Amino acid sequence: MKRVARQKSAVNVAQPVSFGKRLKRSSSLYLLMLPSLVIMFLFTYIPMYGVTIAFKDFTPARGIMGSSWAGLKYFRQYFNSYQFWITIKNTLVISIYSIIVTFPLPIALALMCNQMTRKGFKKFFQVSTYLPHFISTVVMCGMIILFLSPSQGIIAKLLGYLGITLPNLMGQPSAFSSIYVWTEAWQHVGWDSILYIAALSAVDPSLYEAATMDGASKWQEITKITLPSLVPTIITLLLLSIGRIFYSDFGLFYQVPMDSGPLLDITSTIDTYVYRALITLNDYGRSSEAGVYQSVVGFILVLCANLAVKKIGGEENALF
Repeated sequence: MKRVARQKSAVNVAQPVSFGKRLKRSSSLYLLMLPSLVIMFLFTYIPMYGVTIAFKDFTPARGIMGSSWAGLKYFRQYFNSYQFWITIKNTLVISIYSIIVTFPLPIALALMCNQMTRKGFKKFFQVSTYLPHFISTVVMCGMIILFLSPSQGIIAKLLGYLGITLPNLMGQPSAFSSIYVWTEAWQHVGWDSILYIAALSAVDPSLYEAATMDGASKWQEITKITLPSLVPTIITLLLLSIGRIFYSDFGLFYQVPMDSGPLLDITSTIDTYVYRALITLNDYGRSSEAGVYQSVVGFILVLCANLAVKKIGGEENALF
């Protein structure tokens, strides 16, 4: 009889909790989420209705609903134009170069911070690397021009004391990619390392203690304990980076060359194409079409990369 009673009680415990009870139990958490969900819905999902502009001959006087349907007209214009391959090539070259440089650096910085033992110096170092992230794009463009000016630039004057003449780097299209990528790395490497530092804080310290007792070196601790703990975070951020591979920093690409000069060809990306189509040509459909193309291709790339992660590393390492 006791065994039967225990079995009945186990069955009662295993019964699923209804959705209403779960909602009531976590009502305070859902209330905390509500403002964020409302803001996301108002400013992210409702504006997505504007995607239809890419398929219409939109004019502000007629509005979105009153404008005539154009179908894939603007997509065909973009794909058949000479600017298509130029913008795609420039965007891909810059983005891939940026991922190769800027993606590993935050990981290395997080590993470096994780090895620091003096808390005061560690906090100072972290804050110092975070500060460049808050510099506005306009100020950053001014700093680039000020530093790299061949006549009045700070670097040019320092090299002048050594008898070295600084070439006009801002006038060389081949140098702009490196200037952009390393400027972006300096500005965002500290901020991007926050997620990795947070992931490292969740690693069990007893693992390092056991490794030390077994005679493991610092390098072995990093390769056997630290890096495997970062794999889920690395995969997630890599997938997000791949999803933005068709995007570029419009501020640096437009404000540094000011849409003219020898850098115009190398800075012709999809983002600057959208700006020129809207501001210069006043073509709403063409600019919206390029934005839709960016989003759709980025989404497809994320799906493909996530599928590859599932096949290679298993579902536990995939984003979804």
